[in-house]
Amino acid sequence: MAGAVLFCGTAARAQVDYVDPLMGGQGFMLEPMRPTVSLPNSMVRVYPVRKDQLDDQIRSFPLTIISHRLGELFWLMPSDGSPGAWDRPAAYDQEMETPYYYSTRFDASLIQTEFTPTAQCGYFRFTFPSGKPVVLLANRRDGELSTDGGNCISGTERITGEGERSPGVMHAFVYGEFSAPVTIQTSAGPNGKRLAISAQDGQKVLEFRYGVSFISIEQAKKNLREQIPAWAFDKVKRNARDRWNEVLGQIQVEGGTPEQKRVFYTSLYRCYERMVNITEDGKYYSAFDQQVHQDARPFYVDNWLWDTYRALEPLQTLLNPEMEADKIQSYVRMHEQSGWMPVFAVLWGNHECMTGNHAAAWMADVWAKGITNFDLKTGYAGVRKNSVEGTWLPWRRGPKCSLDDFLGEHGYLPALRPGETETVDRVHPRERRQAISVTEAQSYDDWCTAQLARALGKDADHEFFLKRAGNYKNVFRQEKGHVWPKDADGKWIEPYDPGFSGGQGGRDYTTENNGYTYDWDVQHDLQGLFELMGGRDKAEAKLDQLFREPLKRSKYEFWAEFPDASGLVGQFSMGNEPSLHIPYIYNYLGAPWKAQKRVRMLLDTWFTDTTLGMPGDEDGGGMSAFVVFSMIGFYPVTPGVPIYDLCSPVFDRITIRLHNGKTLQINCRNNSRDNKYIQSVRLNGKTLNQVWFRHADIVNGGRLELQMGNTPNKKLGADPANFPPSAMTLDPRSY
Repeated sequence: MAGAVLFCGTAARAQVDYVDPLMGGQGFMLEPMRPTVSLPNSMVRVYPVRKDQLDDQIRSFPLTIISHRLGELFWLMPSDGSPGAWDRPAAYDQEMETPYYYSTRFDASLIQTEFTPTAQCGYFRFTFPSGKPVVLLANRRDGELSTDGGNCISGTERITGEGERSPGVMHAFVYGEFSAPVTIQTSAGPNGKRLAISAQDGQKVLEFRYGVSFISIEQAKKNLREQIPAWAFDKVKRNARDRWNEVLGQIQVEGGTPEQKRVFYTSLYRCYERMVNITEDGKYYSAFDQQVHQDARPFYVDNWLWDTYRALEPLQTLLNPEMEADKIQSYVRMHEQSGWMPVFAVLWGNHECMTGNHAAAWMADVWAKGITNFDLKTGYAGVRKNSVEGTWLPWRRGPKCSLDDFLGEHGYLPALRPGETETVDRVHPRERRQAISVTEAQSYDDWCTAQLARALGKDADHEFFLKRAGNYKNVFRQEKGHVWPKDADGKWIEPYDPGFSGGQGGRDYTTENNGYTYDWDVQHDLQGLFELMGGRDKAEAKLDQLFREPLKRSKYEFWAEFPDASGLVGQFSMGNEPSLHIPYIYNYLGAPWKAQKRVRMLLDTWFTDTTLGMPGDEDGGGMSAFVVFSMIGFYPVTPGVPIYDLCSPVFDRITIRLHNGKTLQINCRNNSRDNKYIQSVRLNGKTLNQVWFRHADIVNGGRLELQMGNTPNKKLGADPANFPPSAMTLDPRSY
C-alpha cells in the first residue's frame, strides 16, 4: 500500500499530499484544530504551541503531548542566544505542515526549524544562518533534566491526573542526542532545570533526535536506538510519509473537486490521532494501577468515548478491526486494573468527563460486527458495574449516590427547578445534573449493555437492561413534543424553553446543546421516539422544522449560553457530536432524499479546506469521522446495530481496501453537485429498494452501485417494510 496514489486525469498524486493539518486551525467558537505531526496512533505527537493558527508567534515545541487537548510534555525552542529568549515567543513565517513533517522559519533570527517523527521518537533539524546555534530545553511541568557532559540529555516530567477519582501520578521520560559537540549551561526554571545547549560558532545545522518513554529513561534510549539509529533526517521523514500514505491509501477516491479531496483526506488523517499505542518492547506502563505490565498485545490510551463512539470507532472497526479489538481489550485491562470501566481513558488514567457509559455502545458495536478477539465476559462485567453500581452524574465517576438510586427506581434523573439550590454534594458545581441528557444516555447505553448480556446468555440481565433502555420516554413530554426536565415529584418543570433553558450551557438539563438536539438523542429506538412524537408524519415535520426553527434571540445571547452548539442551521448544531446522526434520521421516516439533500449541504457549508473549516470542537476524530463516512456515502446511525445508512457520496468512485485483502467498491454514476439524489441502488449485483445495508454485506468486500440524479426519487426507501431497523426489541444478531 505504501506510495498509493490518486489518479486525476493524467496526473498522479499521493493521498497524503491532499492533507492540510492547518485546516480548521482557527476555532469557530472554542478549541482550534492542532496541526499534529505524528505517525498513526503513535506516542510521539508534536505541534507548535500557540493560541491558534492565526497566532503569529510560537511559544515552544513539545517533545510529545499528554493527550489530545490535555497539554504538552517538555519545552523546546531554538534561539539566537539573545537575552530573554526563555520568556519570549517568536514570530514565524514560511510554515509547512504535513502529517509527517513540519517546518517553519522565525522572523527575527531566520532560524529554520524542521521536525519529523517515528512511533516513539522525534527528530528536529535546526538551521542557523547566523552560525551561532543555541537550543533551549526545559521541563513544562515538575521534572528534571540532566546531561552526561557530552552531547546527550535525559529527563523526566511528572504527569498528575485530574478529577475526583483520578489514579494519581505517572512520568514521561526522554533521552536525546545532538548531532555535534555541544556546551550545556543549566539554570533554574519554574519546573526544574533549564538547559541552554550551544554548538560551536560557525555551525549552521544542528540536529536533535530523541526517544520518549512512559517506562524509564533506559527504555527511551532503547526506543531511540531502534527507531533512529543514524543521523538521517530525510530518511526518517521519507519513512513517515510512506507510513501515512499507506494508511490514507486504504480509501482511494476519484471525482469530486480538489477542495473536497483535501477535506476528505485531512479528515481521515484526523481519525488516526487517537487512540495511541503506548506499548514499548512488549511492555507498557498503566496509570490505572501505576504498574509496568508485560503483554504481547498493544495497550492503547487516549479516547474520549462521548465524542468517538458515534463515528470514529465505527470507522476504525470497518478499516482496522484487529486494532479495534486491541483497543477494547485495553479498556478491559483498565477495568481489571482500576476496578472501573473508564469513560475517557487518557494517558494518566480515567478522565472523569462528560456523561454516559459509552464503552457499552462501543463494545456492543464491534461484537455485533463480528469482532470477538477481546474478553467480552470481563468487559461486560465492567460496563455492568458502571451501570448499576457506579454514578451516572456528569464529570463524576466511582460509586453511585442518591441521585443514581433515584434513577434506578424511577427511570429518570430528577432535575432542579430554576433557582433551586443543589442538595447533593457529588453533583459537579459547574457541570450540574444535565438531567435530560443523562437519562437518555443511560437508556441507550443500557440497551447496548442488554445486547452484550444476550450475547453471553445472561437472560435476566438482558431483560433488566432492556427495561431500563425505555427510560428515555420518561423525559419526553408528548403534549409539548419535546424532551422536558422532570422534578423528583414527577412533575414537569416550568418554565422551560427547549431552546434556551438550563443555565451555564444548559448544564442543568442538557449537555453542551439545547433541548432541540436532545429531542433526537434516542439512537436505539427511533420507532418508539416517533410514536411519542405522534407518528412518522409528525416526526418528519418536526425534523424539517429543526433545520428551520429560529433561535428567537440574538446569536450573541445564544452562544453565551451554548458555546458548543455551533455550526447552526436553524436549531440544528453541526458543530457538536450529538447532532451527527440527526440528518440520517430521514431514512427512518421514509424520506431519505431529504437526508441526501441535508448532508450534502452540511458538508459544503461547514467542512471546507480553510482555516475555519471545522464548525466546532474536533475531539480527536469525533467529528472528522462523520465527514469521512458522509463523503463516501454511508453512516452508522446506531452503534450496536451492524448496519449503515446510505446517503449521497461526494465522489464518483470510492475504493476501500479492507483488512482481509478484500475491496469494497462504490460507484456513483452521473454524480455531480446537482445530481445528489440517489435514483437506484445495487449491492453486490442485487437491486435494493432500501437505503441501508448490513456490515455483513461489505465486510468481505463488495460492490455498491448508485445511480444519481438531480431530482429526488421519493419512492426509494419510502415503503415502511424497507425502513432501516431501529426498535427496542431489535436483535442485532439478525443483521
